[in-house]
Amino acid sequence: MAKITLSNLRHSYLPNPKSAEDFALKEIDLDWEDGGAYALLGPSGCGKSTLLNIISGLLTPSEGRILFDDRDVTDLPPDQRNIAQVFQFPVIYDTMTVRDNLAFPLRNRGVADARIAERVAEIAAMLEVEDMLDVRASHLSPDNKQKISMGRGLVRDDVNVVMFDEPLTVIDPHLKWKLRSKLKELHQRVRATMIYVTHDQTEALTFADQVVVMQDGEVVQIGTPVELFERPQHTFVGHFIGSPGMNVLPVVETDGRVTFEGQVVAVEGKVSGQGGATELGIRPEFVSIAEAGLEARVRKVSDVGRHSVVEVMVGDTPVKAVVEGAVPVQGASVFLNFAQEQTRLYRDGWIATEVSP
Repeated sequence: MAKITLSNLRHSYLPNPKSAEDFALKEIDLDWEDGGAYALLGPSGCGKSTLLNIISGLLTPSEGRILFDDRDVTDLPPDQRNIAQVFQFPVIYDTMTVRDNLAFPLRNRGVADARIAERVAEIAAMLEVEDMLDVRASHLSPDNKQKISMGRGLVRDDVNVVMFDEPLTVIDPHLKWKLRSKLKELHQRVRATMIYVTHDQTEALTFADQVVVMQDGEVVQIGTPVELFERPQHTFVGHFIGSPGMNVLPVVETDGRVTFEGQVVAVEGKVSGQGGATELGIRPEFVSIAEAGLEARVRKVSDVGRHSVVEVMVGDTPVKAVVEGAVPVQGASVFLNFAQEQTRLYRDGWIATEVSP
């Protein structure tokens, strides 16, 4: 396995890029430790697949270097990087049995038959497909085909990194949680460096130890699932992660005093910086209906099972609150309370409140 370093990486599909807008990937500096589980998370078009193709050697970056264990591999072709990749659609041979599919990457590299049999048995046990080893792949269900595709990526001993490019997109929703759990279990057992590319926050947050959130070719935050949820460094992260996402509300800030729709709001700590477009960010989970506070009117109530999402209007601005138990009726006048320690100010999208350690 390998530590992966991306140094001053930029990429443009244009022959002569002149401005930042011409780059599909803005400058990226990342270190992924050996044996870690990482996710690249972001909407379509944010640069996830471009970055994955650069790491795998399918693309040469316009600028910057890629290092595996401090060895520069930027100019090496894919077959010299020892990369395993699992794609959106299962890459297996339908005319082969499961056993032969798992063995194929090893036979291609001239591995001894005894070692092949041993390794195939290990991977089949991990995937819980021992009873399918002599079944032709064409007879497998879609989720089992993707399991075998994962197994082909894990069967080699010499792999530096296993990369998953939206591997659960074509899987039925009720089976996705099984494969997510299996993938997490596999990582804990084999401790391979794994990078998981997805636009689905649930997949990223349940698989990865560290999530890299991307927007418009930029990395806007790297952190654990808890860090991304509790303290988004950018309003995009707050809005993209969470269901519903973070409330991002226009405010006026003057000398550290924040007002929202003409009412003063207490934020988590000292306000830093000056100027720029100012917004307040607070997750719906930390907005409560109270006996006093911000005056609001209920616009809509959505019952989602364990709780309700109540959308209210504060002046002309909608605000969402997650409420458990009894909820007010549509049209009712209420008061809102924002949990101060979860209320943050942002300037031009970036966090601008400081808290003492």
